[in-house]
Amino acid sequence: MADPFWHAPPTVPLLQWLARGALKQNLLQAVRLWVWLQLLYGEPGQSRVLSDPFTYADWRDGFFSPTHPKGEKKPNHSDPHCPCQKTTAAWLFAPSLTTTQADWQTYAETQSHEVQSHIHRFSQSLYAHDQQPDNLDALLNTPLFAMTRRTLYGDLRILANISWLNQQGQSFYRVATFPDIPQPVTTSSLSAAETSAFLTHPDLAAIAENLSRTIQGDRRFFVHVDYVISQQKLDRVDDWQNVLADLWQQSPIPPIQLSYQGAGHQSTTQLVVYPVCIYYFRRGPYLCGYGQVPNAPSTQLDWRNYRLDRLFKITSLAWSDASIPQALMQRHATNTLPHPDEIAIRMEEAWGFDYYQPTKLLLLRFDKEWDDRYIRNTIRHHTFKAVSYPRARTLIQQNLSGSPQKTLLEILERRSPKDAYYTAIYRENDPNVHQRLRAWRPRVEVLLPWPLRKQFAAEVQKELKLYL
Repeated sequence: MADPFWHAPPTVPLLQWLARGALKQNLLQAVRLWVWLQLLYGEPGQSRVLSDPFTYADWRDGFFSPTHPKGEKKPNHSDPHCPCQKTTAAWLFAPSLTTTQADWQTYAETQSHEVQSHIHRFSQSLYAHDQQPDNLDALLNTPLFAMTRRTLYGDLRILANISWLNQQGQSFYRVATFPDIPQPVTTSSLSAAETSAFLTHPDLAAIAENLSRTIQGDRRFFVHVDYVISQQKLDRVDDWQNVLADLWQQSPIPPIQLSYQGAGHQSTTQLVVYPVCIYYFRRGPYLCGYGQVPNAPSTQLDWRNYRLDRLFKITSLAWSDASIPQALMQRHATNTLPHPDEIAIRMEEAWGFDYYQPTKLLLLRFDKEWDDRYIRNTIRHHTFKAVSYPRARTLIQQNLSGSPQKTLLEILERRSPKDAYYTAIYRENDPNVHQRLRAWRPRVEVLLPWPLRKQFAAEVQKELKLYL
């Protein structure tokens, strides 16, 4: 027997279908139509009790609070319990459809990590389908049902046009059979979905999902990545991945003590960390952990990335173990241990994989030819943006003073306004960003930050001696 209730989640394909066009231009209406369907066909407690047939006025009086205006104008009242006050984010991400805006604000404050994770995943999904509006944050904070009577009545007519309601005059009837809609991933297609789920770049994930299956018996999609782990250490890396996978199956997930030898160090360090996830980044797999960090007091907790081939030992600890830092114990006791989504959010904030490092403003100059060929219309990070020549001068004035400012402004005066200038927010001392900048030499000039400019100047002088 078919499920008599409708409870499809607000996936981007479903919202795109409801939008009947470009979702990025019609996101609010698509989400509102999804809410309508929940109200009309959802399970008891989520749906609204309405008798067939019903008019817009019947629905309005049963849905909004008694203080809600009944005229033609857009509502402008401040009843915190009226559903017209609820924002788009509250409708999408609150634990229940019946959550009020006041309850949502409390929930968003006490469960900020979970809310940010929901928003991040929704944003990434929109981006993967090329449907992310430029003003997404503003749309999520917009009261979804604070609309005119004409707009909301128009929603009912749209539902009738797409066979979710029957209309006779001004009255509407619910349908007995739901129309076909885009279906969520099923078990039969889970393999492809799982294959692409770990590809954190949404465009690559979409390509993988489309092309990971064979076509006419041949595989047409391949990924080649740099992998610097030596053959002698592959078994060790496989072992650690299996050990960590077993730990993540446990409830609660235990902390670990690891023995780690970082690059350039002759001895190992013993650290207690909470294992969060494994990231493959650029050249190899890293354990992302939160806890004690090298070269710091044992009570100081922070994030760090640990390359798996440099791990010598992993020991699972009980949460009662005396070696666990008190602050980490407290996070376990309050159910606030880190989650993988925190890393994704931090990496979105700034360019670089060392997401625990402070952020800095990066100002770069490229010659026009190099920009035309390799930089313009490419994606490095969403904070990587072109700026004008006058804006570059302003940024130097704002971020430097004294002799460095005077020197750099004089240098900028000798540069062509036709050159390309870019800014980005990056993680200070991030080796991956540094390697990218080195790979662009000699066609890139680092203008800001000043210490990085001086560092690269010294590197260039040292490198030049190799060729003299």
